[in-house]
Amino acid sequence: MKKIAILGECMIELNGEPFGRMRQTYGGDSLNTATYLARVSRREQFEISYVSALGKDKLSLGMLAHWRNDGINTDCVLLDEKRQPGLYLIQLDEKGERTFLYWRNQSAARYLLQHEGYTEVLARLATADMIYLSGISLAILPENDRTLLIRQLGNLKKAGVKIAFDSNYRPALWDSFQQTQACYQALLPLVDLALVTFDDEQSLWRDENVQQTISRLVQLGVGTVVVKSGEHGAVFYHNGETRQVATEVVQRVVDTTSAGDAFNAGFLNGYLQQKSLVDCCRQGNKLAGIVIQHKGAIIDKTATQHFIREFN
Repeated sequence: MKKIAILGECMIELNGEPFGRMRQTYGGDSLNTATYLARVSRREQFEISYVSALGKDKLSLGMLAHWRNDGINTDCVLLDEKRQPGLYLIQLDEKGERTFLYWRNQSAARYLLQHEGYTEVLARLATADMIYLSGISLAILPENDRTLLIRQLGNLKKAGVKIAFDSNYRPALWDSFQQTQACYQALLPLVDLALVTFDDEQSLWRDENVQQTISRLVQLGVGTVVVKSGEHGAVFYHNGETRQVATEVVQRVVDTTSAGDAFNAGFLNGYLQQKSLVDCCRQGNKLAGIVIQHKGAIIDKTATQHFIREFN
């Protein structure tokens, strides 16, 4: 059984109109990927662990129960006596594009590495086949903890653990372009699989095209690069081969909130089974196409049942 540990933060999600009707659920880029990966994978295939911290409040304990019900291993989710989960509000425009407001500076996940139980979590990470994290996973941490985590990931890579990374650049979480670039440049030489979105790479690095993104990441030492481009599908690079994989047209886009996270889950489901990168991208495109037809970061699990029948 393959073991993948997904590191990051899950927050309480409010979805709706200010001073109007609100729907409360939860979400966060890494947790979205963990959830969709667990939902579309057979439980005997992979052990999918989430690595984070929550509080001991009812919302935190409720989230844990939901994650376990989805098949996520929560042994690496630490509980903080003093802190609670962060909070975010999603607002959508008429095209389904979203804007966010965040309240997360004192969230439990931000102080994961300072939790007394983190040493045990780190030992568990050494038994994983792959660790997945995102730029948001890094951005929420205090700067010293960010540096420490990258050093720990370097040690884990030397021990044979594969590292997967989605740059998922969110400017509001960083002090400057330079800070983000320096952090990513420290991490990327450790990365075996980069799953990035072209819009993010263009925003951070001023890339003019997908090939420029691929070339920069390969020069930094990334072995396999996948660049997501929304309705244009995905382009991957591996062993000198570059190929585009088109996606199906979605007639009605409702909410793009976790499209990239869902792509990553579909892709990783195939990747961990050692399917071809073409098939992995097709799975990613398919799952993202399902998710954007529903509202919220994490949709009803019945909507992905046909994905399991088609690809597993």
